[in-house]
Amino acid sequence: MRKTKKLSGLIAMYAVVIISLSCKKSENITKEETKVESPNTASKEWSRVFADDFSVNLNNWEKANRADYNSSRCIYDPNIPIIGNYDSKDVLVLTATADGSNYKSGLVKSNFSFKPTKNEEYRTSASIKLVALDGTTFKDFTQTYGAWPAFWTAQENKWPLQGEIDVVEAYSFGNYAKYASNLFYGSSAIKNQLGNTAEKKYEVSSGWHVYDEYWKNENGNVTVTIQLDGVTVSTYSNELNTNLKLQNFGAHNIIFNLNVGSNNSIGIFNNKLINLFSKTMMWVDYVTVDKRVL
Repeated sequence: MRKTKKLSGLIAMYAVVIISLSCKKSENITKEETKVESPNTASKEWSRVFADDFSVNLNNWEKANRADYNSSRCIYDPNIPIIGNYDSKDVLVLTATADGSNYKSGLVKSNFSFKPTKNEEYRTSASIKLVALDGTTFKDFTQTYGAWPAFWTAQENKWPLQGEIDVVEAYSFGNYAKYASNLFYGSSAIKNQLGNTAEKKYEVSSGWHVYDEYWKNENGNVTVTIQLDGVTVSTYSNELNTNLKLQNFGAHNIIFNLNVGSNNSIGIFNNKLINLFSKTMMWVDYVTVDKRVL
């Protein structure tokens, strides 16, 4: 969102039983892979190269300790990202709360990175829910004001030289919310040459949703497709903007964050109106990355 995983005989059977009882969620993630169809026509099978169901720890992730790039009033605290249990799920929890005149929140970035080489495709999927709490009463995300959660992939070093893909950015405005995908790229550090021309809005209802990023390199022709619950909501190619060079994108990490407010230079929110209730949260049930040869 930046703009500026053989024994024999009885032993083996016992091990299988123990594993099957202790890893139900991981199995569900594996099975879910077969339920999602690619928006493309290639028929090669997917192989899983990364997965986290947030049931053990956050060792796969780096926790940010800095202000948000787009809002100096949002401070990312490495103690904020935790594993919690909501809706009978083990989830990554990012929580935003007021902290004096500023706001504390969380951002995590995967240690894993990826990029499709020639005739490869990657699918990155995450199940996410956005919600707020007013005391003990749950509030819809759209009722908050000034919350800006995102699921994106990027190479932050010398941004946006190696590109950024926003699978979903959500902006809350008190009685409605805007959701969009986006791309950023520039031929030099700090300078985004696309402006906001790659932003593509789409509708999202309350509750859990699966967001997918398909990043494909077919004979050197690179495209990006974004899906919501298996339905394509946006597609990208270099035809979008003469300054866009998808072939120059570098290896990306996966990022989840919950920003609050915006700098005056961006002007998305009126920071005086920010309302997170007691707290606003981003829950992530799982994230997976699958790869295939085209």
